[in-house]
Amino acid sequence: MLIGQALQWRAIVKDYVTLTKPRIISLLLLTTLVPMLLAHEGPLSLQVLGIMLWTLVGGALAAGGSGAINMYLDRDVDAVMSRTRQRPIPNDRIPPQHALIFGLALNLLAFVILYLAANLLAAVLAMIGTAYYILIYTRWLKRTSTQNIVIGGAAGAVPPLVGWAAITGRIDWMPLLLFAIIFYWTPPHFWALALLRRTEYARAGIPMLPVVRGEAETKWQILLYTLLLIAITMLLTPLRLAGPIYLVSAMVLGGIFLVDAYRLFREPGTTTAWKLYKYSLLYLALLFTALVVDHIVMRWF
Repeated sequence: MLIGQALQWRAIVKDYVTLTKPRIISLLLLTTLVPMLLAHEGPLSLQVLGIMLWTLVGGALAAGGSGAINMYLDRDVDAVMSRTRQRPIPNDRIPPQHALIFGLALNLLAFVILYLAANLLAAVLAMIGTAYYILIYTRWLKRTSTQNIVIGGAAGAVPPLVGWAAITGRIDWMPLLLFAIIFYWTPPHFWALALLRRTEYARAGIPMLPVVRGEAETKWQILLYTLLLIAITMLLTPLRLAGPIYLVSAMVLGGIFLVDAYRLFREPGTTTAWKLYKYSLLYLALLFTALVVDHIVMRWF
């Protein structure tokens, strides 16, 4: 009896964790942490480490709450698509209203934590990211425009602003450029997956670019946005926001990204789309890591 109850509670907890989209949160936390490390000058005191830790906690709660509300709003679409129909809401394991309350509660808690541990600006920016993701992307653009992931992708670019604001209490050029990097990274990253899920999006009535404009146009847009992304990553060193280690890393990582995007553009079919999608995740993680390494080495010299 007790074992059965324990297993039941474990399943419930697992479903609520699933609502938060934990795989996405990990990358968002990295793009929050790196700006904090770049913004802080001098040794990391316990106070600063505490601010960083609680900012990550608040950021995770805000992102997780956004994911839960997104699943609440998209429950009709999730029930149609094969990759999402086993999610807790369409599979009737969690009532939709419970998911909505859970998401709102997580965001309220995130605001309180960020406000108390960091500052009001960081808390407000996190809530702006949530509102943009829910209202602009999920509720409006996703179901009405082929540019949904382009314009809506700004929500996923907010974490660098939150991280920087948590340490400095302001917004500077560095977090704005990091915002731009993620903004231009999002379309080629997501469209590569959308090419593979085109039939499912069409069945769900979601006007993703591959559904409305076709495979060839999507491949061209992926290549174009990859070029724009690489160009923006190159700006940091001339603007004296990063050093040579970052520049070389950005060139190498961007070169691999461009080769994969060009192969997808030139080759028939979508066999290379999955490779590009997986590499895009690694690309962003390594690019931000290179920024930290560059920052540490430059401080030594």
